[in-house]
Amino acid sequence: MKLSNQQSVMLVDGMALLFRAYYASSYTGYIMKTSTGIPTNAVHGFVKYFWDAVQTFQPSHVVCVWDMGAHTFRTELYDQYKANRVAPPEELVPQFDLVKEVVDSFGVPNIGVHGYEADDCIGTLAHCYSQEMNVQILTGDHDSLQLLTDRINVIIMKKGMSNYAVYTPQLFLEEKGITPQQFIDLKGLMGDTSDNYPGVRGIGEKTALKLIQEHQSIEGVLDNLSSLSAGIRKKIEEDMEMLHLSRKLAEIRCDVPLEHSLEECLWELDKERVKKQFELLEFKNLMKLIS
Repeated sequence: MKLSNQQSVMLVDGMALLFRAYYASSYTGYIMKTSTGIPTNAVHGFVKYFWDAVQTFQPSHVVCVWDMGAHTFRTELYDQYKANRVAPPEELVPQFDLVKEVVDSFGVPNIGVHGYEADDCIGTLAHCYSQEMNVQILTGDHDSLQLLTDRINVIIMKKGMSNYAVYTPQLFLEEKGITPQQFIDLKGLMGDTSDNYPGVRGIGEKTALKLIQEHQSIEGVLDNLSSLSAGIRKKIEEDMEMLHLSRKLAEIRCDVPLEHSLEECLWELDKERVKKQFELLEFKNLMKLIS
């Protein structure tokens, strides 16, 4: 399933891989730890997911992008944004720094900017790098689908190892019946329960999709309020402020103040450096990956 590009940069959604790895390996109640008691199950699983993706899609450049805390411009706009999220498990917390050390040992830059989410950094880098080469976004988060262009693909990790859905704008249109840009307006109308913003109360995905398909955008819907059913019109009119706010929360920013040259993220594996890191973490069974 390799993409047809010789030069491509893979933007890895670090938290998406780390959380997936933690829960995939901890559901039995057993947490892998070093001989000194440091939990490593999430880092161990992260390496397997990361390595599989790099081997599968063969990028020439790799960057790993991270959230830098819960406080962002979105929580400034709406204090209930992601307020439904529980604190990370105690055994996962020390692995946040550990995983970055492992990523660094692969020669891959760790990128994150305080006040913005990883998605915004990914959007900014994708927009920038796509001027020069094809971009592959590796994530489990469907929000990134709004970033799709002819030069930007989104690789959604599905359940299990080596199980990917590779989205192009064409596939997204076939599957959803809307464009990637219209996806932002869809989220504005229907909200997002996982991110805890409501959109227009009483309008679900089916109705929101129909409205966007018929009127192209939120602006198109508002220009044609008089033609909508009385019930839908009333819901939109009563939640106008939240509609516009939800759209703002849904949109990935592509103007984060960060600069990172492509030269710095060239994929050049120093096997000895990685092996030393694996030895520190007692990842004996992962040595074969890089031998």
